[in-house]
Amino acid sequence: MTSRMFKFGVTAASACVGSVLASYTLDRWNTPHVVNNATVPPKRKRTLPPRADQIKSLMSGEEFDVLIIGGGATGAGCALDSVTRGLKTALVELDDFASGTSSRSTKLIHGGVRYLQKAILGLDLEQYRMVKEALAERATMLESAPHLTHPLPIMLPVYTWWQVPYYWVGIKAYDLVAGDRNVKSSYYLSKKDALELFPMLKKDKLCGAIVYYDGQQDDARMCLAVALTAARHGATVCNHVEVKELLKKDDGTGKQVLCGAKVKDHISGKEFTVKAKCIVNAAGPFTDSIRKMDNPTVKSICCPSSGVHIVLPGYYSPDQMGLLDPSTSDGRVIFFLPWQRQTIAGTTDLPCEITHNPTPTEDEIQFILSEIKNYLNADVEVRRGDVLSAWSGIRPLVSDPNKDDTQSLARNHIVHVSPSNLITIAGGKWTTYRAMAEHTIDAAIKACNLKPERAEAVTSYLKIEGGQGWTPTMYIRLVQDFGLECEVAQHLAKSYGDRAFAVSKMASLTGKRWPIIGNRIHPEFPYIDAEIRYGVREYACTAVDMIARRLRLAFLNVQAAQEALPVIVDIMGEELGWSKDEKERQIKHATEFLANEMGHSVNRTSKERIPIKLSKEEIQTYIKRFQLIDKDKKGYVSINDIRRALKSFGDGDVSGEQLHEILREIDTNMNGQVELDEYLQMMSAIKTGDVAYSRFARMAELEEQKHEAANLKQKISVDRSGGGL
Repeated sequence: MTSRMFKFGVTAASACVGSVLASYTLDRWNTPHVVNNATVPPKRKRTLPPRADQIKSLMSGEEFDVLIIGGGATGAGCALDSVTRGLKTALVELDDFASGTSSRSTKLIHGGVRYLQKAILGLDLEQYRMVKEALAERATMLESAPHLTHPLPIMLPVYTWWQVPYYWVGIKAYDLVAGDRNVKSSYYLSKKDALELFPMLKKDKLCGAIVYYDGQQDDARMCLAVALTAARHGATVCNHVEVKELLKKDDGTGKQVLCGAKVKDHISGKEFTVKAKCIVNAAGPFTDSIRKMDNPTVKSICCPSSGVHIVLPGYYSPDQMGLLDPSTSDGRVIFFLPWQRQTIAGTTDLPCEITHNPTPTEDEIQFILSEIKNYLNADVEVRRGDVLSAWSGIRPLVSDPNKDDTQSLARNHIVHVSPSNLITIAGGKWTTYRAMAEHTIDAAIKACNLKPERAEAVTSYLKIEGGQGWTPTMYIRLVQDFGLECEVAQHLAKSYGDRAFAVSKMASLTGKRWPIIGNRIHPEFPYIDAEIRYGVREYACTAVDMIARRLRLAFLNVQAAQEALPVIVDIMGEELGWSKDEKERQIKHATEFLANEMGHSVNRTSKERIPIKLSKEEIQTYIKRFQLIDKDKKGYVSINDIRRALKSFGDGDVSGEQLHEILREIDTNMNGQVELDEYLQMMSAIKTGDVAYSRFARMAELEEQKHEAANLKQKISVDRSGGGL
């Protein structure tokens, strides 16, 4: 035993020394990018221009220095970098800001532990530099948007004793590479301490755990905040504007160079031309479609990969501790993270087709659930019915067109300048969006001979929208000054930063003693009516813009988002002047989005596949309950039956929309009524865990209890009960 422990100690010490030396050596090779902090950052505008003014600016005919195509993290970052250097900047996005990959991430701000492992073991300089840059950018993001980001401890459970020193050394090297930009130091936990911090963890054969820190963000609102910051600094940023054609001219030497684009505003239907000295292609997965507008013969460089995430109830993880599965059954990595009082699990990594509407599949959802089961104890039953939403994001991996070997994928982002001066930025990841934007605008200035007021980027020390006046206790002022619920005030402070005061001023009176203002749009979430009105001022143009990216309801609970849609559309209709037909069209489009892209349809399909596994006694019980609700003996339950049952329980104020929601959650045949086989299938699904809860099932149970209580009252007389005077 002593000999084994001696060898164990020598191995651990050797690994530690080796990683430190390797990291030091690689660091000596690397020349860090130095930012001149002496430059005075430009002042931002006090008011945010409305979308109509932004469109008018695009249509003015004036020539922009830079026109950016793509409103994801990279495109928004490019707009902010460009405008704060003093360049006249415009950005157009086909859909909405962060509507693609930028809103469908794991929500992590990280350097990449796996990449560092490969860099050290293989002495790979390029991969090492990528990790070091990402770790520096991680710190910058946490500083620039403190309301939308925060450090998150992530636990790496260890079930084999020899892996304890191996992972400890690797994580310490991660801290070492971050240097003075490290978030917090990693540490080792005993089995007892690990289970205390993460009680859901499987304890069999657990040796201990390593905890390290990365950052977490609200990705869609972060992207939006970057775009809004650019707008406040004078950039023209427009969502729902499609580039139809790239325009070229002779530069005087016989060379054809880009000079603008023909675009279409999908809100008004107008088409017009935007002039620009330089065009940046930041279209993410659609990079090649823009490159082919420039040159139809160019080879494709994008190799899309699909990553699916699911959202589970918050009780699956502690409030402030994530989990990393470093080696899944197929060699991938699964994160299990708390986010906005729910739990995110993912991601998968499969080749896919490029599409504007990526959809999660049942196989990918089941894969994630099966991997989660390996790390949770027996008390936590991982149920298919607990999946509240699911989405797929397309990661745009690229080959580098600057290299002769275009078959191998680039590990980092690439910046490419075409013969006609189309600047393409592709690859990379959310964490390095700012550095990617800096490198892109540097290339644009050089290639297109632009004349910025500031030669270097200033974004590394610029606060993002909402971050300037934010403090961790700012929500208390919202409670005291406006009379908001504490939970609502905390949500507003975290989502809007110092802009939360402007949001609160739009809130309507509740008519209650407390809270004074702030009517929730759904009882289970802290979103209030004022956010819908403010979201329109943040350039939300459709119901999908609102439920997916201004609010995160679609990502957190697809059923709740469906239930809140009528209220959201009514308020947006007031702000945007929608007709009754337009409201119906918006609800239909948003319902399709929730069904296809947020996992609503795949959740319903999974219920339909469930066989009925009930005992004879259970079937008899459920038939009796069904017949009690179906008082007219029609053979099915209608919405009037549901209304009548709820009234008998004292819920007479249930709205028509809520009644339809109760019906829809069990009406798998989609015929507007509940049939007996649908009810039995639902009860079987609840029994097996494929469905977590059903309001209809609870209503039927209460109906039976009420019926039995009434029968009992009739059977027992006052004399026999021993009561009475």
